[in-house]
Amino acid sequence: MYKFKNLDIEDREIFHKYQKDYKFGTYEYSFVNLYLWRRYCNVEYTIIKDALVIKKTEEKIGSYFMEPIGYSDENLQEIISELLKIKEGDENINFIFRDVEEPFLQKLKNIYGENFLYDEDVKNFDYIYETERMINLTGEKLRKRRLQYNQFADYYNYSIKDIQDEGVIADCIEFSRIWFEAQKSTNRELKFEVGGVRDVLMNISHLNAIGLAVYVDEKIVGFTIGEKASAEMAIIHTEKGDTDYKGIYAFINRCFAEQYLKGVAYINREEDLGIAGLRKAKLAYDPYKLEKKYLITFLRGVI
Repeated sequence: MYKFKNLDIEDREIFHKYQKDYKFGTYEYSFVNLYLWRRYCNVEYTIIKDALVIKKTEEKIGSYFMEPIGYSDENLQEIISELLKIKEGDENINFIFRDVEEPFLQKLKNIYGENFLYDEDVKNFDYIYETERMINLTGEKLRKRRLQYNQFADYYNYSIKDIQDEGVIADCIEFSRIWFEAQKSTNRELKFEVGGVRDVLMNISHLNAIGLAVYVDEKIVGFTIGEKASAEMAIIHTEKGDTDYKGIYAFINRCFAEQYLKGVAYINREEDLGIAGLRKAKLAYDPYKLEKKYLITFLRGVI
């Protein structure tokens, strides 16, 4: 039986071996993302047939596997057979795969035909934006974002600092904690995010992460952490702002894209989790497309 290891910072080289060319359309497979959420999602991994297999366990969802990374067309069916055997011995696995993208779904269709079921995981679709539009905020649909950006830029005595700076890291960690406490939320995911953000910031020099913090009169009022996952796509992993400062989120969004992401075609701002307010905010930036993700369940007897 395969032994799954809990993900930690020292595993980044193993993941880099398999992901040095990031070819996914979603953010899920990024090491920075997996590291940030490793405790909330109980992220584990193992190697099967020389492919990297990631396993997550989430509250109210149970355990599931992500698409294997580094498989070949010749050994994919063998890998899936091993995963199905693991599933048989683990009653906490309700479906075999989650976070599956279209190309992998098509491979499964070619191999298994109608011997598996799949559903669109709609609340987890990723919002993809054109970087150039996020920088220039062009078009009538982004008019309100331009106004919000200008409102902040024109009114406040601001400065922008890179998150690689030791003092900025400390400020961002403290700001994240204060931001969470201000929400007065019992949301378990938000609570775990505070710890994940702290861990990413404390290990920023070892990760493919970039970001900035915004200060007004030398007081931190917001920050963002992202990464250039590939030449085609950047990912925004977290973004926090003090809404007492009008236009803060529009300002962070544009500044980060302008200063760090020029030349990258698209920006992935992750999913809306089925939260109406979050969906409204993401749609307000007029996404280029939504990147679909799927849930996969195999019928009994398929090994």
